[in-house]
Amino acid sequence: MESQAAFNYQQQVEEIRLAMGCDFVALALVQSEERHFQIRWEFASGNLSQRFRRIVLHSGKGVAGIVFKTGKPIFVPDAHQYYKKEDMYNYPILIAEELESFAAIPLFKYNRVKGILLAGCRKQKCMSIEKFELLQSLVTPTFGPYYSEEVTGI
Repeated sequence: MESQAAFNYQQQVEEIRLAMGCDFVALALVQSEERHFQIRWEFASGNLSQRFRRIVLHSGKGVAGIVFKTGKPIFVPDAHQYYKKEDMYNYPILIAEELESFAAIPLFKYNRVKGILLAGCRKQKCMSIEKFELLQSLVTPTFGPYYSEEVTGI
């Protein structure tokens, strides 16, 4: 019974931030169909304020919405190279937490994206490919019922 497994997501997010040496790590969870699959940042470590809690996204919108829609991770070593300054308002978590480089990965459950794990830094090029791979490797042992890759060929 999965609900019996008491995972302390806040503690896990904090441990990932420390293990990765990042400034900020957050977990967004996808709400139910009745709530129109809204995506909310629920847990964070290293946050500058509580603004992240007010961010509500939908499929295809913001970092979490894009990861949810595509089911693919995002790796951005320098946000200013990837996004135009006038488009940054489309990525509220980057603005709220002043992130300059980040990686975000989907968390699957029953072959559907149910969460998004984001790790970021407040300086450019801090997020390396090694840190990105470390983030992916930390998901399975950390988040129990969630896994980092879509299962195919069942």
